[in-house]
Amino acid sequence: MPPACHLRPARPDEAPRLSALALRSKAHWGYDDAFMAACVDELTLRPAEVVRRRTTVAEGADGRLLGLVTLEGPPPVGELGLMFVDPDAIGLGVGRLLFEHMRETARAAGFRTVGWSADPNAVPFYEAMGGRQVGVTPSGSVPGRTLPLMELRL
Repeated sequence: MPPACHLRPARPDEAPRLSALALRSKAHWGYDDAFMAACVDELTLRPAEVVRRRTTVAEGADGRLLGLVTLEGPPPVGELGLMFVDPDAIGLGVGRLLFEHMRETARAAGFRTVGWSADPNAVPFYEAMGGRQVGVTPSGSVPGRTLPLMELRL
């Protein structure tokens, strides 16, 4: 069960905090400093992108940001652009709550399919949520690295 939290649209002024959360979450998997430095641009959410990328946050009862998800692109095919949970909240159901919200938002908006590139460490979670690996895709941050390409049919 997730900690006491609620979902809401992110605000543009939260972009720096959300970017920091994404980097903390990525670092949780033990990546070295050079790898993390290569990921900074890809994991940075800019204030002007927050609304366009349909950014949703999980906010704790204390106002702390516990996670974020973005649903990007026009229907019928969308992209799960960013999905990160604060390391202190991993395994508590926050990711499930965010993913289910993204799925229902996508359905309501007329999406038929949502795709995304996944961190290899997150594939078991995404599979448990109904996603399936449909191939591989080049990393947007690390030349020569490929990532699992995931898809969710709605």
